[in-house]
Order: sequence, then structure tokens, then C-alpha cells
Amino acid sequence: MLRNLIPLSALLLGSAFLLFAGGVNSLILPIRGDAEGFTATSLGLLGTGWALGYVAGCLRMPALVAQVGHIRAFGAMCAMASIAVLLSLVLITPWVWIPVRALSGFCFAGAAMIVESWLNERTDAASRGKVFGIYTMVNLAATTAGQMVLTLGDARGYFFFVLAAMVYCLALLPTAISATTTPKPLTSVKLNLRGLWKNSPIAVVAILMVGVSNAAFGTLAAVYAGRIGLELDYIALFASIPILAGAASQIPIGIASDRFDRRIVLIGIGVVALVADLLFLFGGFTSPWIVMTIAGLFGATVFAMYPVIVAHASDHAAPGTFIQVSGGLLLVFGIGSIFGPTLAGYAMTTFGAPTLFAVTGVAHVLLVLFALVRLKYAPAVASADKGTFQAQPMGRGTTPQTAVLAANADELQASLVADGLAEPAPEPATKDDAP
Repeated sequence: MLRNLIPLSALLLGSAFLLFAGGVNSLILPIRGDAEGFTATSLGLLGTGWALGYVAGCLRMPALVAQVGHIRAFGAMCAMASIAVLLSLVLITPWVWIPVRALSGFCFAGAAMIVESWLNERTDAASRGKVFGIYTMVNLAATTAGQMVLTLGDARGYFFFVLAAMVYCLALLPTAISATTTPKPLTSVKLNLRGLWKNSPIAVVAILMVGVSNAAFGTLAAVYAGRIGLELDYIALFASIPILAGAASQIPIGIASDRFDRRIVLIGIGVVALVADLLFLFGGFTSPWIVMTIAGLFGATVFAMYPVIVAHASDHAAPGTFIQVSGGLLLVFGIGSIFGPTLAGYAMTTFGAPTLFAVTGVAHVLLVLFALVRLKYAPAVASADKGTFQAQPMGRGTTPQTAVLAANADELQASLVADGLAEPAPEPATKDDAP
């Protein structure tokens, strides 16, 4: 396995730099904006801008790469992301930060898709699952490190903006000097809501609600933590602990969803998430360790919902459509991510910081109620027809190309055949076929 990873080390390093810079950038903006007196509404619009740019990047990047090539496109994305961070430092006003954040989302989506297409090209069928797992862990570690590095300095200075810009530039070096051949074109995923709804209504509604909840929390968690009086060290922990808890909880939740109806598992974790919402909303806790404990409970549930939903939708998907279904759900997640931060930001400005969790709580209530309705009127998938749960990166770190990398060899081949990009595999020979 190590021999297979050595040729991929440059790509994994580039991805780590990309996620590290993204982690710094995503946390420094709400912390600095709050210190500058930005309203929670304007800070929420940063998340909306990022989601708009991210969805646009996912949709536009395949055509852009086809025009200029992988290396040039990746270099342009990293350069523009670096410029966006520095522009946020030079012009400290929400009216500049919001469109600049949209540019960052576009660049991040494009760069991540290119790295993932390269990894997919260099990964053989035997090591696909292991490479995807390592890629996911590298990105998780890099994102967490990027957020935690803010504990080492003063967020009111220029250092962290410059650091993020420098690391974005570092991200383009491994691919720029790589001798690997140009990968195949990126997978282009079109949003087909009718097809997604026909495949699995609960997946569409649930992924939309998860987009609302997770994007609201991801954008405004640092603002909430600061406004209840936490110091910078604890603010960084408050943003990082839920992500780590979500990554750890995917294993037991995945095992449960393979053994039981995935809708019941989704309802269960939705109820637990709602408990965490209510504790934040009405508990009035300010003790850092109590807040961190509830944050861990929150993250262990909300960040494990996404892969359960994708697995449930895949159970209903026709052969050869795994990539299209999971990629389409990602775009629905992105639509939810557009609305969540704006709603939460307005609520926090109008009614106070804890109402962030009123927005996430409403999203979780709607998810649970719709799942209960579907549980009553739609039969469960037979155990023999269920696929195997696969851990996924956090939703905002996922692109349509991630679905290609996550697909096993059979799923990838079936999807290529369905798109007319490959010939069906020959049937295995039988005794009657023997000469």
C-alpha cells in the first residue's frame, strides 16, 4: 500500500495545503468580522456567498478544465483564492467580504475537484477504498489544524490572512511540478431534482435540511462562541470538536445503518441533534467544558447525517447512477447551504446568539417529521438490496468528483457505461462456452 501512496503524495500534500488554508480562512473571517462590529446577518451572508460560489464552481469547473487544462485551472484557482484572502485583509467591510467569499467558494470547489480527479486517475481498483479513506483523513486533519492554528496568535492582526494566502499558493506547487499525465475530464453533474425526488424523496428533503443546519453552524459557530464569552482558544475548539466528533461517529452510525432501516437511524440521530439544539437554545451554558461537550454531541450527529442520506439514496439508485445521485445530492446540499447562514444570521441579529440553534433545530424537526411520514408510507429496503455504508467527508468539503473517487470499481464502471464512456464488461465464461 505504501508503494501505491508514494506517487500520490504530491496530490495529497496539495490537498492538505488547500484544506489547511480553507480552515484558517473559514474561521478567521467570522472572528475578525465580529471583532470589527459586523452584524450576525452580514456574517451569515459570508456563508451564503461561499455556498453560491461553491455550487457555481461544482457546475462550471468541468467546462473550464476542458478549455484550459488541469494544471492551469488549478493554478488559477489557488491564485484567486490567495488574492481573495488578501483582499479581505485590505478592505475590511462586509460589502467586500461577501462577494470575495463567493470567489473563495468557487476557487475551493474547483481546486478540490481537480485534485480529486487526479487522485482518481492514479488510483487502481484494488486500492480505491484505501486511498479514499486516506484522502478523507488527510483533509480532516488539515482542516482541523487550520482552525486550531488561530489559537497561536491575535485574530485582529494581519498574520492569519497572510498565512492562509501563502498556504493557498503552496497548494499549487505539488501539482505544478508533478510529472503525472493529464487526467481524464472532470465528471459533469447536472442537477436533476425530478430524478432525485423519484429516486428518494427523503434523501432530497433530508440533505436540504442538513445543508441549512450544517452551513448555518459552520459559518456562525465562531460568532456564537464569541458572543457567549468564550476566549479565542475555546472558539477554535468549538469549531473543531464537532467536526472531529462527526468523523468519529460515522463508524458506529454506519454500522447501525447497514443493520437497520437507514431512515430509522436518520430519525434517531436527528432526535439527538435536536436535543443538542435545545440545550444550546435554552440551557444558557457558558462553562467552556459544558459547551464543548454539547458541541461534540451536536457534531457527532449533524456531521454523520450526510453519509447516511447518501447511502440511503444509493440503495434506491438504478445501476450505473451512483455518481449522478450522490453528485446531485451534493448540489441540493449546496442549495440548503445558501439559505441556512442567512436565516441564522438574521435570527442572531434580531433575537440573540442562541437563536442560531433555533434555525438548526427547525431544520432537524422538519427532517425528522418528513422521515417519519416516509417511514409510514414507503417500505424499507431489503437487507439483500442495501449497499455498504461508506464514510464521507463533511458536506462542505465534498465535490461531485468526490463521488467518483468514492465509487468502488463496479460502481465506477457501471456509471461510465451508463454515460457511454466505456463498454460493458464481458460476461464471465461458463462451461458451455468452453471450446
